[in-house]
Amino acid sequence: MTTTADGTADRQDTAAAAQQRGATVWLTGLPSAGKTTIAYALAELLRAEGHRVEVLDGDEIRTFLSAGLGFTREDRHTNVTRIGFVAELLASHGVKVLAPVIAPYAASRAAVRERHAEAGTGFLEVHVATPVEVCSVRDVKGLYAKQAAGEISGLTGVDDPYEAPEQPDLRIEAHTQSVAESAAALHALLTTRGLA
Repeated sequence: MTTTADGTADRQDTAAAAQQRGATVWLTGLPSAGKTTIAYALAELLRAEGHRVEVLDGDEIRTFLSAGLGFTREDRHTNVTRIGFVAELLASHGVKVLAPVIAPYAASRAAVRERHAEAGTGFLEVHVATPVEVCSVRDVKGLYAKQAAGEISGLTGVDDPYEAPEQPDLRIEAHTQSVAESAAALHALLTTRGLA
């Protein structure tokens, strides 16, 4: 890193260092809260700045990495810790990992955070705090309708618990602001933490 005449770090060097520093941004929230939409919007911003970015979509992980798991508390925990393992592995190699995953249990999210901390890898927990009433109206995948019709049970936030983060690094009220505003708030947090 070079310094300017007044001894401050050169901004270009600082930005270059941030581009090479990996981190995991974990977006937790109810089904249809807007986690994945915000993650992809943030990914566009980061890629435009030259960052390497991967989005670990919870639904895709369920299909390809955790296909044999159900939705018991133990299986949900296993799914989250598997995603956390992959996220930390990628982040430790300089990738910005965006993980829009429900991760309903605080202990599971804490285990992922701890894994990152032990490895010295950046980790941010973001709560996409869209109320269940709004999520059920959005109902992107039709889960709330299926639960209401008795076709499925164990829907997070309805008949299965969701333990909202008590002290997330950022809480996004996605139902009161645009996707662009949500992504910008998250980008600002990454910048403040020296990760973007």
